[in-house]
Amino acid sequence: MTAHEERSLAELDDQDELQVERLEPHNDLDYEGDQQDLADRQSLRRVAGMSTELQDISEVEYRQLQLERVVLVGVWTSGSQTDAENSLAELKLLAETAGSQVLDGLIQRRTRPDPATYIGRGKVTELREVVVATGSDTVIFDGELTAAQLRNLEDRVQVKVIDRTALILDIFAAHAKSAEGKAQVELAQLQYLRQRLRGWGGNLSRQAGGRAGGGVGIGGRGPGETKLETDRRRISARIAKLRASLRDLDATREVKRAQRRRHEVPSVAIVGYTNAGKSSLLNRLTGAGVLVEDALFATLDPTTRRTTTADGRIYTLTDTVGFVRHLPHDLIEAFASTLEESAQSDLLLHVVDASDSDPIGQIRAVRTVLDEIGAGDLPELLVLNKADMAPAEQLTALRQSYPDAAVISARTGAGMVELRAQVDGRLPRPAAEVRALLPYSRGDLIDKIHRTGELISTEHTSNGTLVLARVNTALAAELAPYDLAAAEPG
Repeated sequence: MTAHEERSLAELDDQDELQVERLEPHNDLDYEGDQQDLADRQSLRRVAGMSTELQDISEVEYRQLQLERVVLVGVWTSGSQTDAENSLAELKLLAETAGSQVLDGLIQRRTRPDPATYIGRGKVTELREVVVATGSDTVIFDGELTAAQLRNLEDRVQVKVIDRTALILDIFAAHAKSAEGKAQVELAQLQYLRQRLRGWGGNLSRQAGGRAGGGVGIGGRGPGETKLETDRRRISARIAKLRASLRDLDATREVKRAQRRRHEVPSVAIVGYTNAGKSSLLNRLTGAGVLVEDALFATLDPTTRRTTTADGRIYTLTDTVGFVRHLPHDLIEAFASTLEESAQSDLLLHVVDASDSDPIGQIRAVRTVLDEIGAGDLPELLVLNKADMAPAEQLTALRQSYPDAAVISARTGAGMVELRAQVDGRLPRPAAEVRALLPYSRGDLIDKIHRTGELISTEHTSNGTLVLARVNTALAAELAPYDLAAAEPG
C-alpha cells in the first residue's frame, strides 16, 4: 500500500469518527446551564429525516431531472429544540419546492450567529467535510446571511451558499404569473441583491489620493469602484421603475376597492400559512376554480370573488398570498399593495393546517405578519382546516385552545355549513334601520335590499309593500321618500 493510499484511509477513518460522534444524541439531563450550551456547540448535530425521498423515478429520469443537491444548516439561538427542528423541516419543504434534493440537515446550538461565518470557523470546516461526503453542490442556511458571511462561507465551503430569504424569493419568482406578481417579486429580489453586491480583483480599482495614497502621486488616481457603483445605479434605477409600475397597477386595484366601499359591500380576506388550504376554501365557498396545489406558495396573485350569505347579502372573498416563518421584509414591502387587501377587510378568515406538526407556531407566524401590515386588530375567525387528516389528539387540543374556531375540511366539505353561518354572523351589519312603504312598481328597491341590506320583515298591503330593513347609507337615501318614520310628524 502506497503512502498516499494510507493517508486517504486515515482521512476516511477520521471522517467516520466525526460522523459517529455527531450521531450520538446528547442527554440533556446530564448537563446544566452553560455546560449544555458548550456540549451542543462542540459539533454540528444531524437532524433525522432531512433526506429527500424520491419515489417512482427511474435512474434515467433522475439524471434528466438534475435536481440540485443541497445540505441544510440551521442555528438554534432561542426556543426549544423542537422549534429549531420544525424550522429546519420547513426549510426542507421550501428547498424541495424550489426543485432541490435535500441530502442532509445540520443544526448548531449558539447564543447568537457568528458575525463572520454564521456558524463559526471550526464548524465551517465540518460543514465542508459533510458537503464533500454527500456530494452536495449547494448549502442553504436557515436564516438571513450578510454579504460578508456569504463571501466567507463560499470561499471556505467551495460550493454555492444561499440563505432562507434567497430561497423564498426564488420560489416566488417561479410561481409569479401576473404582471403585478412578477414586478413585486423582481422588486424584492433587487432590494435583497442591492444589499449584497460585492466586487473584487480586476472589476475594481482603488482610489488613491496624492502622496497620502501610497506615494503614487499624480496620475495614480483610479476611477474607484466603478463596476460596483454602476451595478448599484442600475439596480436603483430598475427599482424606481418597478415601484412606478406597481403604483399604476395599485391605482387600478384601488378603483375596484373604492367601488366596493361606495356600494358598502363587506369584504372577507382569507389569510393563513402557506399550503394551509386557502385556495381550496375559496373554491369551496365560491366555486372560483383557483389553482389548488400541494406546494408552498402556489398562490401569489390575489383572487377576489363575490358570494352571498344565507339571506342574500353580497360580500367578497379574497384569496391572498400565504405567509411563512421569518417572511423576508423585502417581500412584505414589495407585496404591500397585495397585502392591503387583508388590511382593509371587514373580516379575516385565518386558515390553519390542523394536520401540521406545529399548527400553533403557524398561527403565531401569521399573526406576526398581520401585525406588520396593520391588520392585527381586525376581526378574525380561526378556521382549522384539514380536519380529516389531523391526528385526533391534536385536533382535540386545538379545539380546547381555540373553542370559537371553525373546524372544517375544504377537501371533503365537512363543516362548511357551520363555517358559512359563522361568517354570516360576523359580517358587519348595515347601519341604518328603515321602515318604508314601497309601491309595487318599485320592486327594484326590494331587490337592492335583498342584495346589499338585511330584510327583517315584509307585509303586503293595498298601497304597497311594507318593509322593515337594515340598509347602508346610500340605499337609505333612495328609500327616504317612502320612509314612514320620516313621514310621521315629530
